[in-house]
Amino acid sequence: MQSEVIQWFPGHMAKTRRLITENLKEVDIVIEILDARIPYSSRNPEISKIVGSKPTLLILNKASLANKQATQKWIEYYLEKGICAISVDCITGEGFSQLSPSVKNILADKIERNEQKGMSKKLRAMFVGIPNVGKSSLINKLCGSKKAKVENRPGVTLNKQWIPTSIGFDLMDMPGVLWPKFEEKIVGENLAITGAIKDAILDTEYVAMILCSKLKNIAPKEFMTRYKINEAELNSCETDYELFELVGRKRGFLISGGEINTERTAATLLEEFRSAKIGNITLELP
Repeated sequence: MQSEVIQWFPGHMAKTRRLITENLKEVDIVIEILDARIPYSSRNPEISKIVGSKPTLLILNKASLANKQATQKWIEYYLEKGICAISVDCITGEGFSQLSPSVKNILADKIERNEQKGMSKKLRAMFVGIPNVGKSSLINKLCGSKKAKVENRPGVTLNKQWIPTSIGFDLMDMPGVLWPKFEEKIVGENLAITGAIKDAILDTEYVAMILCSKLKNIAPKEFMTRYKINEAELNSCETDYELFELVGRKRGFLISGGEINTERTAATLLEEFRSAKIGNITLELP
């Protein structure tokens, strides 16, 4: 299977960039949602350029799917750069108690100035992030009801929304936005593996093959355990595609003539990684 560069050219992304720029002055803080499994790859460099010096909080979402030690390293990495970051998970509720104090700490000077003027203005935050990082689920958790449309596929939130929360500030939700071109090959791969890019427009067999290669290097024990692969079998695979086929064979995904059902193998690998059935795995470290 030939190597390729994963790219994405969605038409509505320019509109989202314009929306963020136009509405930035209406908010006190920008909260950018990242995928805890790929904190670097899921951080849109375009958003950083647009936001500039506006106070920012990074949320490493889907924390229960990621490696906890790796998540902590990322939080420390961002703190060293002067950026506040916390880890959150919508399923377990992890980290939600940190959200309001973190926002108030970042905006402490502004809150104090408002109090000195006798103003009790409600804080306003803009939620931004790439598609499928769990932004809508996070908002619904904060609101205690289903205020934002949730689907496990990118590109669901399409228009600006103002949403009140129970933790002291209102949210402006922005559509998920990717940038026009991935300068680093690995970024496109990581976004494809985690589902930030629609599977329908990708060669999922290629993406699953790349995932096999990453799992072999990052989490070999979890990978071998899940697919009942021993060390000799793992090391005997000379190419990533041979490793991908080995998973299909181990799962018994065979079609007539003993050929591997590569489509089913790819779908299984991606689903089992995304749901953490293989393990709590972070694909990149700071």
